[in-house]
Amino acid sequence: MTVVIKYNAGNVQSVMCALKRLGIEAVLSDDEHLIRSADHVIFPGVGEAGSAMSYLEEKGMVDIIRGLRMPFLGICLGMQLLSSFSEEGSAKCLDIIPVGIKLFERNRGYKIPHIGWNNVSFETDCPLFRGIGKDSWFYFVHSYYATLSDYTIARTDYDGITFSSALSRDNFYGVQFHPEKSGDAGLKLLKNFLEM
Repeated sequence: MTVVIKYNAGNVQSVMCALKRLGIEAVLSDDEHLIRSADHVIFPGVGEAGSAMSYLEEKGMVDIIRGLRMPFLGICLGMQLLSSFSEEGSAKCLDIIPVGIKLFERNRGYKIPHIGWNNVSFETDCPLFRGIGKDSWFYFVHSYYATLSDYTIARTDYDGITFSSALSRDNFYGVQFHPEKSGDAGLKLLKNFLEM
């Protein structure tokens, strides 16, 4: 069973639709028992880090998520919440992947948020990217980014700033882009995750 975590964040339905295209009938839930018994957990999201973390704390989900041992995929805000700290709302995050989330610097001549297609340079041995062409293009919408670290498994350049477009630690994976909006490459990435 695949569970998509229901929490105070948007963009959940597009993930559910993408999974349906792959033949997966996922369950959208914030129920502790369902989440703990899942084979795969997906943590999508569009929204603000501070309010999303407040919601997770209020619902008692922080320790639940930290304790999960099945393959776990955070998407966009879901990836950023796996970090230690986000400048967005000065939020203390889940601290599963020890990286920081920073705001793109203003007044550098590029548009914020970073919206649109950009290429993702990934490590060839990462199972998440198996069978996906090197330097494939994925769809992004974000104003904050994860810094490069030992947990970076893919990177992307946006007008001179190179950031982590995918992270991994143990069973936890995170992608800054939206695989559910990234055509065939995005669907392949979701399929790879569900085969872990």
